[in-house]
Amino acid sequence: MTETQHLFGGIFAVLVIATLVSQALRRLVAKGQPHAVIDNLTARINAWWAMVLLIALAFFVGKGGVIVLFALLSFLALREFVTLSYTRRSDHLALAMAFYVALPVQYAFVWIEWYGMYSIFIPVYGFLFLPIIAALRSDTNQFLVRIAEVQWALMLAVFCLSHVPALVTLSIPGYGGRELLLIAFLVIVVQSSDVLQYVWGKLLGKHKVAPELSPSKTWEGLIGGVASATALGAGLYWITPFTPMEAAGIALAINIMGFLGGLVMSAIKRDLGVKDWGHLIPGHGGVLDRLDSVLFSAPVFFHIVRYGYTP
Repeated sequence: MTETQHLFGGIFAVLVIATLVSQALRRLVAKGQPHAVIDNLTARINAWWAMVLLIALAFFVGKGGVIVLFALLSFLALREFVTLSYTRRSDHLALAMAFYVALPVQYAFVWIEWYGMYSIFIPVYGFLFLPIIAALRSDTNQFLVRIAEVQWALMLAVFCLSHVPALVTLSIPGYGGRELLLIAFLVIVVQSSDVLQYVWGKLLGKHKVAPELSPSKTWEGLIGGVASATALGAGLYWITPFTPMEAAGIALAINIMGFLGGLVMSAIKRDLGVKDWGHLIPGHGGVLDRLDSVLFSAPVFFHIVRYGYTP
């Protein structure tokens, strides 16, 4: 079996165990009756099954499948952000350019592996031309707020997220043909950190990190979750070009960035007056709710690998 098959075999085994545990809890604790915590756990596990199967399918297709998958996720995430943002009729052309020009062009640059363009296209040209398009509509009502929200949406949902499939474009000596596993390492470590922070917080959490932003996040959950996910990252060194110590250090960096990204996204949601970005994923909220930590960790991970492990 290949490394990818071993990896997904392990993931499916974990999901099978989680499913059996949730069903046992439903029978033994909930007695078949509605139970908020257990029902939420079951919904989350079912959602993870769907997400893992989708990622496995993309991996099976290869580079093209992964790029298309993340382009679709960017579209959904961008729609969630824009839906909750303040916009006016005069913004429709700028929004159309964001969805139907900036997004596909960014992923096209990733597809053809043009790092020089996908690294600056949105931060430079998107940043400059979207406000120009909006300004030409001559609507100055809360102009700065409107255009800043669109720029933030484009940066987070498209630019940051596109760094995940961009990992397959890296040429690492002695690692050829295995680049998809870098995506697996990033997603597994960061998403596991989220889950483990939740578990440790429920078990030991007493001291809140930022009660105004995210009341559920505690120092105990943060330290326990990040430490556990960092250990997991060290254990997954065999799917990467890293040594165990390097894998641990990189996992620590992306876990911390993921946590901080979650705080930033929570602050935005508080400002917008919503609990979740959407309701697409049962038990998880929207696409942005599930990917908030990945958005902040992906560019950091990409550049650690690019400047540390490629010629």
